[in-house]
Amino acid sequence: MPASVPVIYLLDLFGVAVFAVTGSLSAGKKRMDLFGVVVVALATALGGGTLRDVILGAYPVFWISDTLYIFVASGASLLTFVLARFFDFQGRVLKTADAFGLALFTIIGTQKALHLGVSPVVSSMMGVMTGVAGGIVRDMLSGEIPLILRAEIYATASLCGASTLVALSLLHPIGRFDIIISVLVTLCLRLAALHWRLSLPVFPSREEKRAGS
Repeated sequence: MPASVPVIYLLDLFGVAVFAVTGSLSAGKKRMDLFGVVVVALATALGGGTLRDVILGAYPVFWISDTLYIFVASGASLLTFVLARFFDFQGRVLKTADAFGLALFTIIGTQKALHLGVSPVVSSMMGVMTGVAGGIVRDMLSGEIPLILRAEIYATASLCGASTLVALSLLHPIGRFDIIISVLVTLCLRLAALHWRLSLPVFPSREEKRAGS
């Protein structure tokens, strides 16, 4: 590894570890065995970035060209599996860890798309996809309704963070401060939504329409 490691690379590895933890905890709620826990963790940690790279034509896919991602995700999964036997990591811990993973992966996906020279709109979409796709796979494998399909603010927080980085990139070359600001935008919105149970307006049901008339 080079002496000066890019901050985006370190954040990417940290995001992989965090999402692997959320995948492990989600699998643990369903009482999966060790193999099932690792499979769900890897799918969660690597799924969003894999889909992004395939769509953008960025070959080889990131975890194929750098197998450290696989080892980090597997290690985080195994560590979570062991520690979960002694500590209760469910509930709030799972949602908080997912918020960190969402924020990190959103900005990493956006930054990679910008680096590849795609348009600002597509870069934002790639950021959101990177942030939410792994969680969708995790929830589906665990038999849960994906967070993106629930009323609470999730993908919206991702979109705001991605748009922030895109906007900053139009003003000047992206630096560490821009990445940190964009991560914080997504993270703060998601954590605020969890704390205050914020959600976007939902499509009114027939009963609600009748009650309001």
